[in-house]
Amino acid sequence: MGSGTITTKDGTQIFYKDWGTGQPIVFHHGWPLSSDDWDAQMLYFLSQGFRVIAHDRRGHGRSTQTDTGNEMDTYAADVAALAAHLDLKDAIHIGHSTGGGEVARYVARHGGNGRVAKAVLIGAVPPIMVKTPANPGGLPIEVFDGFRAALAANRAQFYRDVPTGPFYGFNREGATVSQGVIDNWWRQGMMGGAKAHYDCIKAFSETDFTEDLKAIAVPVLVMHGDDDQIVPIADSALLAVKLLKHGTLKVYKGLPHGMCTTHADVINPDLLAFIKG
Repeated sequence: MGSGTITTKDGTQIFYKDWGTGQPIVFHHGWPLSSDDWDAQMLYFLSQGFRVIAHDRRGHGRSTQTDTGNEMDTYAADVAALAAHLDLKDAIHIGHSTGGGEVARYVARHGGNGRVAKAVLIGAVPPIMVKTPANPGGLPIEVFDGFRAALAANRAQFYRDVPTGPFYGFNREGATVSQGVIDNWWRQGMMGGAKAHYDCIKAFSETDFTEDLKAIAVPVLVMHGDDDQIVPIADSALLAVKLLKHGTLKVYKGLPHGMCTTHADVINPDLLAFIKG
């Protein structure tokens, strides 16, 4: 207990935290962050008597700065390896943004045999972000090409611009801006590997999770801010909940993509009510 690493089949080391006892809750972070992005949730649910687990996705945080395997199938397989290593059963998997895609794929493909009890998708990327003939409401590929260009040109500045602006809604009039939150986003981002982060843009924007969502049999709570400027709600949560067998949608008026940090006092009790319900 505490923290540690596992080594996957391809030799990648995955860092994880594992605190407490009780029913396990596994947290899956967004791009390009780390398990540290879940501090407010880890502490809250630990105090509520749960076992809380969060890992740094390959190429992110303290895990290996991989140049291969930076796509959703491998991300989900890494989670499966971690769940097997920790012998997790009856777990709740909670994913934010890219982590929501990881949860959808993991639960759909590896979540059987009593390993998963429920799942939560928060500001999550499924069903698919990019605009395609089948997804006309998606964002143009040029948006994600712009992300790649900005990362390659000056990752350090790009990782200032995202949290300062749209991620937490700090670009909205009247927003209460936290420099500490901005700095912590930058710190987490710069810990990871540039190649893995570059590859992950394709993973979170172009992966189609439609069949994953259809295959999930456990209850799923879909939480989304209606002022999410990173993953617009109309082409994500509003579509995803229709594909789930047992999906519940909760929309947060005026809240941003990073609402787990900016509004943890609102999000955490709602998560607890779903988990206990």
